[in-house]
Amino acid sequence: MTRKKIGLALSGGGARGFSHLGVLKVLVENKIPIDFIAGTSAGSFVGGAFASGMQIDEIADLGRRISWFNMTGLSYSPRALLSNAPMGNFIKLNFPVRRFEDLKIPYAAVACDLNTGDEVVLKDEGDLAFAIRASCAVPGVFTPLDDADGRILIDGGVVTPVPVNIVRAMGADIVIAVDLIACGASFRSAPRTAVGMLFQSAMMLLRAASQNQHYNADVMIEPQIAHLRPDELAKREEFIELGVQSAEAKIDEIRDICGCND
Repeated sequence: MTRKKIGLALSGGGARGFSHLGVLKVLVENKIPIDFIAGTSAGSFVGGAFASGMQIDEIADLGRRISWFNMTGLSYSPRALLSNAPMGNFIKLNFPVRRFEDLKIPYAAVACDLNTGDEVVLKDEGDLAFAIRASCAVPGVFTPLDDADGRILIDGGVVTPVPVNIVRAMGADIVIAVDLIACGASFRSAPRTAVGMLFQSAMMLLRAASQNQHYNADVMIEPQIAHLRPDELAKREEFIELGVQSAEAKIDEIRDICGCND
């Protein structure tokens, strides 16, 4: 009997992306096979590392070396405050492969075409670091990336916060999705400025968009991380542990739907 193909869809979420590692740890320990991975923003980084053949402990060790100082630098473009070019250098130095063609697991990074608003799926061939940088290029924060087709690429979370449909289109029969956005943010107080109002409203729209993808996933994992900010890199171990807890709560359902109970 042919085994059903399993895909993993990883959302964005900044430092919350460490929770993806906790989820992956549980899936690996329970021998849940992953045949396809699609990631948006932070999910593209973790998904790319895993697809490249890195073990969970290796990715966790890599994560402990991540800081805002080695992921970002000043932008000399009027289009953003910062550049994520240092992130690209970090990936090239630390990932075992540099191109999509050499990945161990089929993988896609999701970006957005700023001019058209179209979803851009980067997969199959090309530079891995470029794709992850594009997927993580939060508009207004990080400089957009210009690709060979003349598109201006920004963070895929603008159009596809949780890339469930993408990983299904790659060939997955069963999709396990991890949403780091839907839980909300209990750390926030009521906004007191126009900028705060704009930011909180944008996050509400993003959360609604991510929740719309829940219906298309076979299993949806939502780590309970609402009390942690997306910029709290120092709390990586807590993020990982909360990811573990959320996956363990779903593991029986996952094993059952994937036919891994034998």
